[in-house]
Amino acid sequence: MNDLTKTEEMLLICILRLKDEAYGYAIRKYITQLIGKDFTYGNLYSALSQLVKKSYVSKKTGSHDSQNKGKLKIYYAVSPSGINALKASREVHDILWDGINDYVFNNK
Repeated sequence: MNDLTKTEEMLLICILRLKDEAYGYAIRKYITQLIGKDFTYGNLYSALSQLVKKSYVSKKTGSHDSQNKGKLKIYYAVSPSGINALKASREVHDILWDGINDYVFNNK
């Protein structure tokens, strides 16, 4: 069953792409560029909290961030259950999009 929101799905993919550099600022910057509009820290950390609660993402504390008043960076990684959730989500997308091709979008 697919229980990921679109935002959660985007965040999981983003974390996978950023690999060892998946911390708050980098994730927010990547998502903002991807969607072409501001993605607030409130939205980011709310969704990341949900992903941690669902055990789809793990987090670990890293080094102090000199650019952020010396606060510790929190790094995120997709867990095996997060990978499984992404696989399920992709399967649903594939089923939904099966048979829909560019012709539909180009010929109204």
